[in-house]
Amino acid sequence: METDILDKLASAVAGKIRPAVPISVALWDSDDVSSYLRVSKNQLTRYTPRPDFPKPIRLPTQSGGYGHPLWKAEQVIKWAESYHDSVIKKRVRNG
Repeated sequence: METDILDKLASAVAGKIRPAVPISVALWDSDDVSSYLRVSKNQLTRYTPRPDFPKPIRLPTQSGGYGHPLWKAEQVIKWAESYHDSVIKKRVRNG
């Protein structure tokens, strides 16, 4: 009987889990980006206008406008890694 309950529970949980989207194709909203960068959404608004920050994607809405900005996760990660201490030191040395 206990096994039946566990099987049912496991099946119910498995039905609720969505497969993970690979980082190479994932789109992040501002909550995801600010969480990844460990900054507030206010601080994120200071990064997004930078010319080297990834450009957002805005999908069309049913009303004919455009939705909230989304960023390719892979591009945000690469951007953040470009500011790793070793990369910055190399930039300073090479002038």
